[in-house]
Amino acid sequence: MSLQVKLLRGAALDAALDDVARLRIAVFRDWPYLYDGDPDYERRYLQVYRDSPAAALVGAFDGARLVGAATGTPMADHADDVASAFAGTGIDLARVFYCAESVLLPAYRGRGAGHRFFDLREDHARAHGFDATAFCAVIRPADHPLRPAGYRPLDPFWRARGYAPLPGVIARFRWKDVDRADEDDKRLQFWYRPLARQGRKGPASPPQA
Repeated sequence: MSLQVKLLRGAALDAALDDVARLRIAVFRDWPYLYDGDPDYERRYLQVYRDSPAAALVGAFDGARLVGAATGTPMADHADDVASAFAGTGIDLARVFYCAESVLLPAYRGRGAGHRFFDLREDHARAHGFDATAFCAVIRPADHPLRPAGYRPLDPFWRARGYAPLPGVIARFRWKDVDRADEDDKRLQFWYRPLARQGRKGPASPPQA
């Protein structure tokens, strides 16, 4: 299976969003998100990528088929959802690029797409003058009944890329888990990475929460 990973903008980004929605529903159904996908919500959620001039979509393709995707927009596009989480941190959300999600079908994992997803979004963020990138990851209890045996968190991968969790910076979102009848609140931990600039020797430390 061939795999080509590339940055999509403009019309190419717009044309891929329906496939991104299908990937989100399929991949996020698994642990740890357990998301019982809603196509109507997906259409509303993905509209920001059509509306934001600095939005980016990294697509992973097997031939013409989209088999993975990673998205990003300025954090300011999501300020209504995350401003309270960042209150008191000293972080200027206008200077942060939000790496919203990375989804990849299982058959294509372990072939370097995850690094390319971050590389291309971080390069895009630098090109648009952002000082840092951030993402958030759902917090699940270790004894959750749907946690797969042998599950390995992605924390080591994220740390190897220079990300660290921001203490106390927790977002809250609602969705319906696959084993529940109704939506409930979820807690998501923000991870943050300052972007090195030319002449800077290594990343600076993030502001402390």
